[in-house]
Amino acid sequence: MPVPARTDGNYRTYSLEHRRRLRFIRRCRDLGFTLDQVRDLLRLSSEKTQACAEVDRIAEQHRRTVEEKLADLTRLASELRRLSACCRGKGLIANCRIIEALSP
Repeated sequence: MPVPARTDGNYRTYSLEHRRRLRFIRRCRDLGFTLDQVRDLLRLSSEKTQACAEVDRIAEQHRRTVEEKLADLTRLASELRRLSACCRGKGLIANCRIIEALSP
């Protein structure tokens, strides 16, 4: 990102383009893109006349990663529901099925 100008008081002064880029970066990070993916997307976004095949590839790769994480989280939620149903907070920690399941 281009270095922003500074005021006499040494504060950064962001132009409209700086703010757009920062919002783009924040949105990408909020959606879970890696820093390398964000860097690539930023570079590609400035190449207005190029085909968007590379952007599509990055998005598709990220979609697959997100779907894998969702599947993992769904399995985790199911397992936690099962374990919680066994325990319901009753009994001693020494006999806790949740602790037992989490232990190696």
